[in-house]
Amino acid sequence: MTVGIAIIGSGNIGTDLLIKVKRLSTTLRVVAMVGIDEHSDGLARARRLGVATTHEGVDGLLAMPEFADVELVFDATSAGAHTRNDALVRDAGRLMVDLTPAAIGPYVVPVVNIDAHLDATNVNMVTCGGQATVPMVAAVSRVAPVAYAEIVASIASKSAGPGTRANIDEFTQTTARAIEQIGGAGRGKAIIVLNPADPPLIMRDTVFCLVEGDPDALDREAIRASVDEIVAEVQEYVGGYRLKQQVQFDAVDEAYVPALDRAFRGTRVTVLLEVTGAGHYLPEYAGNLDIMTSAALRTAERLVAARTEVLA
Repeated sequence: MTVGIAIIGSGNIGTDLLIKVKRLSTTLRVVAMVGIDEHSDGLARARRLGVATTHEGVDGLLAMPEFADVELVFDATSAGAHTRNDALVRDAGRLMVDLTPAAIGPYVVPVVNIDAHLDATNVNMVTCGGQATVPMVAAVSRVAPVAYAEIVASIASKSAGPGTRANIDEFTQTTARAIEQIGGAGRGKAIIVLNPADPPLIMRDTVFCLVEGDPDALDREAIRASVDEIVAEVQEYVGGYRLKQQVQFDAVDEAYVPALDRAFRGTRVTVLLEVTGAGHYLPEYAGNLDIMTSAALRTAERLVAARTEVLA
């Protein structure tokens, strides 16, 4: 038995999600695809795949007879649009998986905290940078307390569509909060870089964690093992997720850290990542989009499975 889902947003992320659900999921089936551009490639592809479509946004979705078969809705639009979409969809009694930085529901990174939010009616997938880097902050913080974490997400400019560009501020703010709330850092900061290189480069992420205390007492092997474990867990749904090199450790001796507004003595832990996309709909260099849709799919399947278990 499968659960019907709808996708709001017929751009790159929504269309890639459509293809992933059709190809990879044994528990979800796409009932409806929603956009605002009648001639978008996403809606055209959905129609060719036998999926009902509307170009009248969330109002069109609610009016579709197919909506009766929808139990969960993915929102791949924008932070601004999500507020109204969420209100209407949840008023209709459906679950919402939010791929925008709106953050109305709790932040979810599947490998870190999905089990804590199985009863939520709206979950937020943070950002592409968050999905890539928060697991690494969490991997370090479960071994040693992280006073401060900073991430730099570098993505191909060509993979950043109008939605991403319009939400840069929301991206940095949402990712920083997720670093703290999910990753466990005392303070968090996020930076995004749109790399104009041609040919486009794949997504690369740098994660810096400041771990306070005697550098000689830090269990470096435990941190490496924790990082490797979570990398393997992410790879179960994002095959192109990998470390660029082994985790690095640098002693910091009473250096002033502006983000903490005080002197710091401890260790800087550096994790270097890269993410290659699966190439389902988007180019392989668009790993930033692939990790979002892959994480959203994993999250939706887990939410549905949890509710099925309760009913059983």
